[in-house]
Amino acid sequence: MYKIQTLNKISPKGLDLFPRERYEVASEIIDPDVIVVRSFKMHDMELSSNLKAIARAGAGTNNIPIEKCSEKGIVVFNTPGANANAVKEIVLASMLLASRDIIGGATWTQSIKDEGENVPSLVEKNKSNFAGCEIKGKKLGVVGLGAIGALVANSALDLGMEVIGYDPYLSVDAAWELSSKITKATGLETLLSQVDYLTIHVPLLDSTKNFINAEKFAMMREGVKIINFARGGLVDNDALKEALKSGKVSTYVTDFPSADILGVEGIIAIPHLGASTKESEENCAVMAVEQVKDYLENGNIKNSVNLPHASMPRNAGTTRITTITQNIPSMITQISSIMAEESLNINDMLNKSRGDLAYNIIDVLGDVTDQTLSKLSQIEGVIAVRVV
Repeated sequence: MYKIQTLNKISPKGLDLFPRERYEVASEIIDPDVIVVRSFKMHDMELSSNLKAIARAGAGTNNIPIEKCSEKGIVVFNTPGANANAVKEIVLASMLLASRDIIGGATWTQSIKDEGENVPSLVEKNKSNFAGCEIKGKKLGVVGLGAIGALVANSALDLGMEVIGYDPYLSVDAAWELSSKITKATGLETLLSQVDYLTIHVPLLDSTKNFINAEKFAMMREGVKIINFARGGLVDNDALKEALKSGKVSTYVTDFPSADILGVEGIIAIPHLGASTKESEENCAVMAVEQVKDYLENGNIKNSVNLPHASMPRNAGTTRITTITQNIPSMITQISSIMAEESLNINDMLNKSRGDLAYNIIDVLGDVTDQTLSKLSQIEGVIAVRVV
């Protein structure tokens, strides 16, 4: 019986995929095999020796101690693309909010609720105070062309915008999703100097903190409108406020409010609603559960942020062993030698690596004993061993 702990409210559409005869699912589980989480901050949590995986029902994993998990042989999954449509829609809505003062106009309209018969005339008299511009024909820069960025870029084309994309790490799969009408920028400065709107879709890493800073603002057109539904730390807020004062930036829409930007003219702060749709939460939960089940039952890894992608079909009549190891020389030789010592015939084997870690799926013929697992565990550099 596998024990699954939930740290946030997870959509039943996903959790119901765990067969109850083999899985126990609850928020109060002690010593779980797997944790399924959304935004719960796990950095101060004690991670038990029994924990095999953490599944983030969403794309960002800043709330999970990745390095600590890697050291303990805990696979961390996320669900890239599952919430992409929800974020795409709110990014498009935010471009419209940045272009037309809909929020200001709606707020003002509420203020004249006691004017009775004068309301229509007051509306006509004051509506010009909230006029804006259309997005059709404007240039949109999309930085980061992954699942969300690609959807935003393609949809913006449908709205009549000219779209310029930039992503130095664009994958082949992502490239196939992009319309041929999207201009690929040769560099970030080239993109920033041309666009009327900028939307950011890159992860928050040490290398991308304050990615949009005073230097980047200086490259931009006057009056640019910036949309940030990726992570708050990507934008230097002090430099942003200076850019708003000078008119370099006309509007900044973000899904990540912080005290220092609330109440600042030109900033529209939305309370982290990017993926907050029923459909998105269901999609993320389903993907997270399916990945966890495949890992627990077959040893396959898909969409991990700390281990390599590794998937191998099951072979009838074999026993599957998986190992997480340091990515160092002679590891395969040592593992194979133990298999021979234990009279286990390797029927099929897969070895993948990612950074400092390696992952092996090994299908063997013969009885795998506790002694076999003990010998494998004692190899220097082996972090975790499991029979699936």
